[in-house]
Amino acid sequence: MDISVIIPAYNESESITELLYYLQKHADESVTKILVVDGQSTDDTFKKVTLAGFTCLSSPKKGRASQMNFGAEKATGDILYFVHADSFPPESYASDIKKVTKNGAESGCYRFRFDSDSLLLKINSWFTRFDRLMCRGGDQTLFIKREVFEEFNGFKNYAIMEDFEMIRRLRDRDTFKIIPKNAVVSARKYEENSYLKVNLINLVIFTMFRIGASEETMVHAYQQLIEGTKFGNQG
Repeated sequence: MDISVIIPAYNESESITELLYYLQKHADESVTKILVVDGQSTDDTFKKVTLAGFTCLSSPKKGRASQMNFGAEKATGDILYFVHADSFPPESYASDIKKVTKNGAESGCYRFRFDSDSLLLKINSWFTRFDRLMCRGGDQTLFIKREVFEEFNGFKNYAIMEDFEMIRRLRDRDTFKIIPKNAVVSARKYEENSYLKVNLINLVIFTMFRIGASEETMVHAYQQLIEGTKFGNQG
């Protein structure tokens, strides 16, 4: 099975090439495409990606869900692997995904750990070993067989929580696999805010999502409480 890696990005010029070189270095022959889908960045993200020799697509619509759906349309792989621009999967990502899909998984993700020595963040990471929706998220990366992705008509065009909504549907099929290895996730959101503040707003937004709050309400709450958000790529 071929794997297409799809990376939605918005104003990631400072670090995007590091991720691309990493993914390329640890890819095997099954990884046939690595695509960055730019959400109309106002920095040099598009230029940096293309100058590094990688493919950068300009999404006609802003928003991570729209960008990932656009990337999926342009991808050719039997497996679509969605990776956030500040998440680094294990070096074995290609063989891991092939192994679990061969054993029956139609979709799945990794656990994660932060690029920080903070004990509190290590506690957060520990909970990602559990198969609970609240413990999931796009930072853990997400692979989906193309046939399932197309059956689901892709990500719903949400401005927030699009990964949770997709994972909720995928888990209903009983073929969702949590690979017991860690993706490494940036702790920048916690560094720009406080640990308590980020966890509190995460709990609030997740609760709002579960009870069916509107996207507008959730986005407004998140923007008001968390510094360093990138909702410029949402909508």
